[in-house]
Amino acid sequence: MRKVISFLAGLLAGAAAGAVTALLLAPYSGPELQERVRTRVQELIEEGRRAAAARRAELEAQLEAFKRGTPVTFETTPEQPQA
Repeated sequence: MRKVISFLAGLLAGAAAGAVTALLLAPYSGPELQERVRTRVQELIEEGRRAAAARRAELEAQLEAFKRGTPVTFETTPEQPQA
């Protein structure tokens, strides 16, 4: 238990030190950096929503085809070659 607490304390201290360093060395002012981060997060959220909606529509179409008895094909990604 003591090791876990020590680890978490070190993790928090490291995260805090990293955040302070990033803010001090960032090429943008605090408010400008916050706005850039906020904008990028909003873009990523919207991109995720669009991808989820597209996938949902695809799955709903496959479900309807399955209900009708139409053969359903699933798109798979090729396996990565083993090194």
